[in-house]
Amino acid sequence: MTMKVIARAALAATVLAAGALSARAADISGAGSTFIYPVFAKWADTYKKDTGTGINYQSIGSGGGIKQIKANTVTFGATDAPLMEKDLNDNGLVQWPMIMGGIVPVVNLDGVKAGELVLDGDTLAKIFMGTVKTWNDPAIAKLNPGVKLPETAIVVVHRSDGSGTTFNFTNYLSKVSADWKGKVGENSAVEWPVGLGAKGNEGVAQNVANTKGAVGYVEYAYAKQNNLVTTKMVNHDGKTVAPAMDSFSSAAANADWEHAPGFYQILTDQPGAQSWPITASTFVVMHKDPKDAAASAEALKFFSWAFKNGQKEAEALDYIPIPQKVVTLIAAKVDSSIMSGGKPVYDMK
Repeated sequence: MTMKVIARAALAATVLAAGALSARAADISGAGSTFIYPVFAKWADTYKKDTGTGINYQSIGSGGGIKQIKANTVTFGATDAPLMEKDLNDNGLVQWPMIMGGIVPVVNLDGVKAGELVLDGDTLAKIFMGTVKTWNDPAIAKLNPGVKLPETAIVVVHRSDGSGTTFNFTNYLSKVSADWKGKVGENSAVEWPVGLGAKGNEGVAQNVANTKGAVGYVEYAYAKQNNLVTTKMVNHDGKTVAPAMDSFSSAAANADWEHAPGFYQILTDQPGAQSWPITASTFVVMHKDPKDAAASAEALKFFSWAFKNGQKEAEALDYIPIPQKVVTLIAAKVDSSIMSGGKPVYDMK
């Protein structure tokens, strides 16, 4: 699938919502993560066919999604940067993981194919700090003895909007590079030392595709759908791994959701010989005491459907579905948290 197809999918989702709005008073409204957008678009299409209910999802980045749910302008927000339990409680919110997947470095280098280039965390941090400036730098050459590296200037592409993908990417760099942690740190938006800003996973993918010598970071579905060149990475255990379902699953398998307050869990730099080092989750965020209980019930009905029916479609897009035992925990948490008139607005169990 190409970027044009993603754009068509976005347009289709918008048209779907607009068309549905003319026939129904209460479509499901949400906003946030671009990381989860490809699978949300697929689920929305199938759900519309199954139930007649449309999904109006604005793929505006995790920061925008958090702002909109806190402002109560959408029924749900979606973010790749989970909220701390205190933030949830202070704002009357509840969150849970909806999907997991991988964030991958992507490059545009003449003569270099997908999977040929290897990077480690320290070198990736130096590239994004601007201290490694060309692709034939000795730090990159040492990791790639069999690869002919061009003497091309590195063009860093990063997110310009508040982004959970950026949160997970910078969280990883902070774990593997003391220099990055001390000078830049981790957040949904940071003061980038170098580079070009682009909006959304879509914008980063498009800029890397159009710029010789570029490097960026995107959710894996965007890399595949736009035929971008991905790199391999040296992981926590010192093993070289490729971005794939197996390596994302290996990292996700270590997540202890049962003992994570507010389902706050970061999946970067997980141990395991096969683990992809920049694995992430997208979280749905909703109000515990919604102003429109009927709209919240419709949203929860959709999420329950997605957990039960959306696994194959998620895996086809290289996402990792939430394990059933975690779905059971989520259902219990949601049923006891999102209430109206003293009763759950929808029974997810």
